[in-house]
Amino acid sequence: MDRLSPLDAAFLEIEDEDPSSSLAIASVAIAEGPAPPQDEFVAAVLARLDGIPRYHQKVRSVPFDLGPPAWVDDPAFDPAAHFGRVALPAPHDEAALCELVALLMGERLERDRPLWEFWVIESLPDGRWAIVSKVHHALADGLAATRLQTILFGDTPAEAPARPEEAPDPGSARLLLDAAGTLLRNPWDQARALAGELRHPNRLARRVSDAARGLAAMTSALLPASRTPLTGPLGRGRRYATASVALADVKAVAKARDITVNDVLLAAVTGGFRELLLHRGETPAADSVRSLVPVSVRTGTALDNEVSLLLPLLPVDLPDPVQRLIRVHHRLGRLKASKEADAGALLTATAGHEPFAPVAWAIRAAAHLPQRNIVTVTTNVRGPAEPLSALGRRIVEIYPYVPIALRVRIGVAMLSYAGRVTFGITSDADTVPEIEVLAKAIEREVQALRAATG
Repeated sequence: MDRLSPLDAAFLEIEDEDPSSSLAIASVAIAEGPAPPQDEFVAAVLARLDGIPRYHQKVRSVPFDLGPPAWVDDPAFDPAAHFGRVALPAPHDEAALCELVALLMGERLERDRPLWEFWVIESLPDGRWAIVSKVHHALADGLAATRLQTILFGDTPAEAPARPEEAPDPGSARLLLDAAGTLLRNPWDQARALAGELRHPNRLARRVSDAARGLAAMTSALLPASRTPLTGPLGRGRRYATASVALADVKAVAKARDITVNDVLLAAVTGGFRELLLHRGETPAADSVRSLVPVSVRTGTALDNEVSLLLPLLPVDLPDPVQRLIRVHHRLGRLKASKEADAGALLTATAGHEPFAPVAWAIRAAAHLPQRNIVTVTTNVRGPAEPLSALGRRIVEIYPYVPIALRVRIGVAMLSYAGRVTFGITSDADTVPEIEVLAKAIEREVQALRAATG
C-alpha cells in the first residue's frame, strides 16, 4: 500500500490545525501569446500527466491515526474539476497578476479529490498569458514540482512515465488491518535493521556521531530569537510579490568570492529583510531573523518530500552588503559542518519507523505552539536551464510560490530558469502588506554585490 511519509503527512496535519493556512506550492509560468483554447490546454496537460499516479489519486486517512494516510485512486476523478481559466483584471499589470495569484493560492485544495489544480490566466500585457501550476505540499516538494515542469512543458512527451497500475481504495477495514500488521512487524524490522548496522561498527559510530552533532546544532538554533512583528498569528489573506535578477550576475559574485550561488541569493534575501525592518521602523538585530532553509536529500525521482533543513540566523544587523555575504557564507558553512541537515533527515527517517499516531499528535501539538524563533522560510530550487514551451508558446519566465503557516508571516522562494533567478515572496496580508519593499531590495542587493566585485 502506497503510504504518505511522515513529512508528507505533516503538511496535511499542519493545514488541518492551522485554519489560516493553505499548504499548496505553485509555479507561475508566463508564456508568449496567444493563449490556447481551454480544451486544447487541458488535453495537452492530461496527456503528459497520465503516467503520474499522484495526479489520479487522493488521500485516504486511516481511522484513529493507526497508520499513515494512503494514496488511493479517485474513482470519481473528474479532470474538469482541476482546471480553471480567468482573465487578469485591469490594469493588467504585474501588481494585478500578483494579487490574483495570491487569491488563487489562498484557497485550499479539496481533500476529497487529487491535490492539484491548473489555472490559465489571460489578458497579460503584450498578449501573454500565465499558467499557475498548483499542488499540495503533501504531494511534492519544490524539486519534485520543478521536475514536473520539464514533463509538462519539455520538448518530448516521452519524458512522461507510463501509466502505473491502479491503487483502488481498500476501505477502512483493510486500512486498519494493514496498520495493525505494520505495528506488529515494526519491532522485528527495527531489530533486524539494528543487527545489520552492528555488523559495521565504524559506519554506525560515524552516523551516531554526526547525528549527535547535528541535533546539538539544531537545538541551539531553536532558542527564542528577538521579538519581531514578522512572526505571529496569521490571517486568511495573502500578499504576493516577485523579483528577478540575472543568473550571470549571481554567478559572477559567487565566482569572484569563491562561494556558492546559494550563498549569494541568501545574502540578497538578508539585505532585503534588513531594508524591510528599517522601512517598518524596527531595529535589525543580530538575532531578529532566523530562516528555515530546506535542503534536498533526494535520492530518487518520485513525487514526494525528500528534504531536511538548516536554521541560519540572517545577519541583518550588518550594514555592508559584502560583509553580509561573507557572514552568510561562513554561517552556512558552519551549519553544514555541524551536520544539522543530517540530523533533520535522521528525525524524519526515524519517524517513518515509529507508530504514526504519536507522530501525528506531536505535529498537531506543535502547530499550536507560539514559536518566534523562525521568522521566514527561504527555499532555492534549480530550475530548467533551457527554455520550456506550452503548446508551442515559449515560456519566458517562471515565478515560484511558497506557502506560509505556523506564525511565519513571510516566505521567500527562489527559482533559476533560462538565465534568470526569480523570487516569489508570500506574506500575511494583514500584518506584512509591504512585501514589495522586500522584493525591490533583493534586486538592489544583487546589483550592489555585483558592483562590489568589480
